[in-house]
This record gives sequence, C-alpha cells and structure tokens, in this order.
Amino acid sequence: MSFEVINPGILSLLQDGGRFGYQHLGVTSGGPMDEHAFVWANHLLGNAPGAAQLEITYGLLQLRCQADSCIALAGADLGARINGAPLAPWCTRRVRKGDEITFATPVTGLRAYLAVPGGFQAEARLGSCATVCREGLGGGDGTGAKLKAGDILPFEPNRTAIDARVPAWAIPDYDSPLELGVMPGYQHDEFDIVQRTKFFSASYKVSQNMDRMGYRLSGDAIQPRRNGIISEGIAFGAIQIPSDGQPIVLLRDRQTIGGYPKIGCISALGAAQLAQRGPGARVRFRPMDVSEAEAQRMIFNHSFGL
Repeated sequence: MSFEVINPGILSLLQDGGRFGYQHLGVTSGGPMDEHAFVWANHLLGNAPGAAQLEITYGLLQLRCQADSCIALAGADLGARINGAPLAPWCTRRVRKGDEITFATPVTGLRAYLAVPGGFQAEARLGSCATVCREGLGGGDGTGAKLKAGDILPFEPNRTAIDARVPAWAIPDYDSPLELGVMPGYQHDEFDIVQRTKFFSASYKVSQNMDRMGYRLSGDAIQPRRNGIISEGIAFGAIQIPSDGQPIVLLRDRQTIGGYPKIGCISALGAAQLAQRGPGARVRFRPMDVSEAEAQRMIFNHSFGL
C-alpha cells in the first residue's frame, strides 16, 4: 500500500516523534511542530505515538491512493477533500484505490497531520525518519528532502475499517487569542524588572520570518543587560532576545547552540499551539512555574497511556 505524490504542495514532510541523543553533536531533534495534533492522529488509528506521518504545512498537497486503507487527519483545516468531497480533520476516513486526496489552503491553523495504519515506512537516519531539510537528514530517502511529485509513500495495507474521532474538548481553536506560559530560565535575571514587565504585558505579532527553526515575533523591544553570551545549548521552546530586542521562539529544527540571552522557555505543548499560528497572529506571554508545565504534560501523557 502506498500513496503517490501528485503535487507536494508548499511544504510536506515526513515526520516521526523526532531524533534524540545527538544534540551534543549539533544534530537537532526535528519531529512534529504540533505534537498535540500529531499524537491524536496516531491515536485514532491505534498507532504507536511516534509513528511516521505527513506534516502538511499550508496545503496544496495532492495524493493518489494505490490501495484500499484507512487514514486519520488531525490539526489544521486545510480544506482537505477526497475526490472533491470534504474531508474533515480530527477523525478517520476510509480510502479506496484510485482516490485522490487534495488539500487547498488554510481555513484554520497552519499544519495538518495525515496518519496511516502503522505509520509510513522510511529508512531511519540516526534512529529516526524525521525530516530536517537544513541538516539533510530523514524523509523518504534519508536525505532530508521535502516531498516532491512522483514520490511513493509506502505503508502496510490495512483493510479494517476504523471509525474514530477526537472528542470536541480536545480540539483546539487555532483562531482564539493565544497566551503562552513562560518558564523563567537561568538567564531570566539578565532582564531587569522593567524589561520583564514589558515582555509579559505586551502583545507580539508573528512575523513573516517564521519556519520550523523558530518564530520571530515583533512588538515592544526587550533589552537584556548584555547583548550576547558565549554560545551554549538551546532548549526546545527557548525564547531568545537578540540585539534588536524582538523575541525569537526556537522550535523543532532550531540550531543546537546560540549566543543570545534567553528570557525563558515555553513548554512543548505551548510550542504546538504556536506552530498553528501564521504571520500576523497575536501572541501574549505569562509567567508559568515548571510544576504547571509538568502537570500539563502528565495530563497529556496520561490521556494516551504514555
């Protein structure tokens, strides 16, 4: 069983749970930008939480089914259709040989996840098939390439009908105002009380300069006591403040070291919410204890038996 890629769209990538254990060598983790939607898509089909899926950013992807099977779609509403009929996100759907699945442009959100039974099959590089284009790692052939027309995406056939959908309470509203909790880091004191107050009271706009590496925001400039530090490791979700004072939130394909002071860090679940916002969206921040982030993670993991 496989899909044939007719049109790869703007940016369609194969992603699994991510590549871990190599950041000390300068290799970033990759993985899904929206972990919440990614895990739900696998859960709907009874897959392992990290089974490989397609991450479809913005849309315009077109696939042709080469055998009967079942799929799950979660995350952004990108105007998906099967043979012209609407295909709603957050549920499973039977597909037949010859069916064409198409994605238009975002209705709500920015990234959709398409899962298949057992996950897509791809050769692992450093223990993962997560695509990181900048590092030339992962994807269907292991070279870090995004999907292109003519690619074949294999997976195990499964003719068993699976009828499942995500409960309404678990479906995010990607158009709602976004407020993200920020855990203070060890460089938090590099920002005086005036700068911290400004950061937590301001509204920032997602700029056009946003991708899988990070989101650059625009708004009230924040100034640390010093402009730079000796380059050091960077955590997923870290908020760097460069010399222009405009925050940068580091995400899945971030570089592994950097030399800007960090005012704090958002959680992985917070990063998932941010990843569904496009240019022009507004983001606010609030202080958050590590214990609150841990509690949110425990509830999320418990929901999936992780």
